[in-house]
Amino acid sequence: MEQAWSTYTDVMKNRYAQFDGRAPRAEFWWYALVVFLLGIAASIIEQVLGISDDGNGVLSLIVSLAHLVPGLAIGARRLHDIDRSGWWQLLFLIPIVGLIVLIWWFTRPSGAGDNQYGSNPYGQ
Repeated sequence: MEQAWSTYTDVMKNRYAQFDGRAPRAEFWWYALVVFLLGIAASIIEQVLGISDDGNGVLSLIVSLAHLVPGLAIGARRLHDIDRSGWWQLLFLIPIVGLIVLIWWFTRPSGAGDNQYGSNPYGQ
């Protein structure tokens, strides 16, 4: 869990709105895991405090909004890593199919060597 937190803090401090460059799979998925866990924690806190019965209260909204820009940025960098434009994230707007395609792309290995978005984050 230490690596997950380290990756999360690095993304939030150093690459909050950096849409250029590449992000390897590990960086993307560790960040996604921490954001997911923070969302669950916010929902639990809201329910315990009686702020919201369904976990969709003010605290959850704040957590979601705080991660909107960095989430889009790391998604764009992850797509750059497989040599796709960050604009492909708009597939998310297509119900079910768009999400499946994006998850498939987010799980693909890094493209070998350099591409138009930068050098390989693994140096290969």
